Amino acid sequence: MLMNKLYAENVRMIKEAILKSQYCAASIVNREQLSLYYGIGKYVSENSRNGYWGKNAIETISQQLQKELPGLRGFSAANIKFMRQFYETWCDDLKTLTVENKVEEDESLTVVSEIDTRQLMSLMNPNKDDFNIVSFLGLGFTHHMIIVRKTNSLAERLFYINQSVMNKWTKEMLTIRIENDLFNHQGEITNNFIRKIPDARQSLKAIEMFKDEYLLDFINVEELCERDKEDIDERVIEREIIHNIKKFILTFGRDFAFVGNQYKLEMHGVEHFPDLIFFNRELNALVIIELKKGAFKSLYLGQLCTYLRLVDDKIRKPHENPSIGIVLCKTADKKYVEYVIQDYDKPLGVATYKTSGEMPEKLKQALPDIEELKKLL
Repeated sequence: MLMNKLYAENVRMIKEAILKSQYCAASIVNREQLSLYYGIGKYVSENSRNGYWGKNAIETISQQLQKELPGLRGFSAANIKFMRQFYETWCDDLKTLTVENKVEEDESLTVVSEIDTRQLMSLMNPNKDDFNIVSFLGLGFTHHMIIVRKTNSLAERLFYINQSVMNKWTKEMLTIRIENDLFNHQGEITNNFIRKIPDARQSLKAIEMFKDEYLLDFINVEELCERDKEDIDERVIEREIIHNIKKFILTFGRDFAFVGNQYKLEMHGVEHFPDLIFFNRELNALVIIELKKGAFKSLYLGQLCTYLRLVDDKIRKPHENPSIGIVLCKTADKKYVEYVIQDYDKPLGVATYKTSGEMPEKLKQALPDIEELKKLL
């Protein structure tokens, strides 16, 4: 038995070494391939755009390559044209995203000054936090093709490159993310939905469903303070929401149905009471909302994960999607939330709220009375 455990550990160590070596080898091959394609794109661009080549030159070159290198893949006329597009899309941006390159120009295609992988790793511009050269060089050319073809700005390209590498997206998943415009939805709520909701369309629905901040204008802080001399706690806010549940649902979004508040969940003799539970028809999922009166704390996520586990085990129906948890707190440092939320294995989001007593007087005066708004509707 002891020898079997020893052998198992030895196998594990050797397997990890093999996989690591394979990954490193694949990364090197990918970087060299990307550099090659960029260099060919540069060469083709400089010759075809300036009229040095005839109209069908790229097609002729592609056919000749196939004859001289039988079995060569990836060098169709369409792919060569895309190598040119890849170079033309990135050539100026790479110069601004990296510090000045001192590599001398070389007419051969084996040295490409702007994307020389032997030099570029040390040429990162420290002022460009959103440019991750490891992600850029680690992403496959097919993914780069999709991103260049379907995006319109440098910011979008960098966003999808980093997300593709971080989340190990297939080209199909990447295409769906771009088509659903994930880039322009990223600011709606701090979340880990992309990683923790496997279905691409479902995760994007969840991102679109929830906002970064909610205006709970039916909660009047000044009135509450008159009734409660102590600090307002979560239960007071919860009572106000329950009294105005229709307004809260309208504030929170479409297709929400109220399930209950302080819903009792028991496991092994331990009782738990999630603040608010809703069901969303669009997501086909239960949504747990935990209310917090102050600033966000990471322990709130752990508490919410426990509730989600219990809700999925005890309440969720077989045909429903996994439940989603939202922490609704007074303030939150978005960068900090983004940092800590990724380690949790349940779909979580963190949003903030404002109440009417905290709104600037001019804004409060500009908002219509709720009764007037009902008449207008």
